[in-house]
Amino acid sequence: MRTVLHIIRKEFLQIARDKFMSRAIILMPLLQMIILVYAATFEIKNIDLLIIDRDAGTMSTKLINTFNASDFFSVDKKNLNNSQINSALDKGMADVILIIPDKFEKRLYRGEKVDVQLLIDAVNGAAGELALAYCRATIAGFNKNILIREFGMRETSLSVIEISSRFWFNPYLDYKIYMAPGILVILITAIAWFLAGMNLVKEKENGTIEQLNVTPILKFQFILGKLIPFLIIALLELSFGLILAKILFNVPFEGSLLTLFVFTFVYLFAILGIGLFISTISQTQQQVLFVSFFFVMVFVLMSGLFTPVENMPRWGQVINGINPLAYYSRVIRMVLLKGSSFLDIKNEILIMFGYGVIVNILAVWRYRKTI
Repeated sequence: MRTVLHIIRKEFLQIARDKFMSRAIILMPLLQMIILVYAATFEIKNIDLLIIDRDAGTMSTKLINTFNASDFFSVDKKNLNNSQINSALDKGMADVILIIPDKFEKRLYRGEKVDVQLLIDAVNGAAGELALAYCRATIAGFNKNILIREFGMRETSLSVIEISSRFWFNPYLDYKIYMAPGILVILITAIAWFLAGMNLVKEKENGTIEQLNVTPILKFQFILGKLIPFLIIALLELSFGLILAKILFNVPFEGSLLTLFVFTFVYLFAILGIGLFISTISQTQQQVLFVSFFFVMVFVLMSGLFTPVENMPRWGQVINGINPLAYYSRVIRMVLLKGSSFLDIKNEILIMFGYGVIVNILAVWRYRKTI
């Protein structure tokens, strides 16, 4: 045990002397939590809405004011012909174009059904769909108001069934509360995977690993001494990230932090094993970066951090069973936002523990074979 402690001490000294690694450990959580939580969002605000009002009546003005009152739209009013309208969409001058037809107000007072036209830039399908939903909701609200105020209809006659919604775990639908735990997953994974793997390969590049191999240090002692510092650093990064998430975004801690740290410990056991295995088949830090970047990108995109796993095809969900980030992203949100207990995540803990045992055995076997 004393030998392992000496190696751990040596590793911490090397990390402190390595300017790149020490800066990455400090700056990475700050930049990721402050920038990515705001940037990685599917919320759409300030939609560029161009309104073509061909009626210029009182009702059309009220409809325009309804859009102006919304926080989701940035409204601009112009008079364009059909060719100019198409050009405005082609040039990206507007995200949505609303065309109010001639005789809009007159037809309303006649009791006729009046159609307005929405032209939406749907290059980004998700953004286009949300913009359409916002426009429909705004127009529906305007329609309901004029039926009540202008035509004296009772509100009860407009809707037979009243729906009252309650959002659990994120009552105000704040996307930052959803994204902050996900960004923490990327942060912890990067620290444990990239830095640990690169640190081990650095011994090969410097030629010091041969010197260590001829010492009485056993291989398991060397591996433990190499990986434990990054396990400790990753847990400290998690603590720091949770503090930032609470201060900056008021992320609720509904569950036990002890439960989260226990699962994180098991998760890091698996991630460190993957980093160790990649380092045993690599000769340079550049090779570690290329191989790790490939797998991390795939794991992140399939983990459910940004898009629901349920939206994937069935074969993708099956393959996702070997994705450790998918388990961690699910568990961290369950614990922090839902208040899930140890019993609720016991299956994920067992799977991650088994995952860690397998990859670490493979890594140690490969390490013995190549060194």
